[in-house]
Amino acid sequence: MAHSVQITFDCADPAGLSAFWAETLGYRLQDPPGGFASWEQALQAMGIPPERHNDASAVVDPEGVGPRLFFQKVPEGKQAKNRVHLDVRAAPGLEGDARMAALEAEAERLVALGATRFRRHEPDPPLGAGHIVMADPEGNEFCLD
Repeated sequence: MAHSVQITFDCADPAGLSAFWAETLGYRLQDPPGGFASWEQALQAMGIPPERHNDASAVVDPEGVGPRLFFQKVPEGKQAKNRVHLDVRAAPGLEGDARMAALEAEAERLVALGATRFRRHEPDPPLGAGHIVMADPEGNEFCLD
């Protein structure tokens, strides 16, 4: 039996981090439950107090192919380097200078959205195509690959 995958982020600001990843991946905020025009309406109807409206958020692939990303508020901040991270495939099919130029352009776009750039790894054929290590606005590492 095959299983689907959801990727969960512990974070301080679920709404903010979900907006960053939606923009990064071309995802969209998950629709509210049926019968509600907005999440605010749904949360109010569920009796969730306003101070808890940013306890969780989720984004989904509009094509229904990629995994759902779920963001949940936790009280503690990030403590150490991620043991698992996302590789954002920003230059599929490109090699060499064209690949690195595409990654650089995407890195600039993401920095403008609040990401931090850490380091660039140059292509090292035959196995290393080159990538850029970054972090989202809450410090979760990811690679532009």
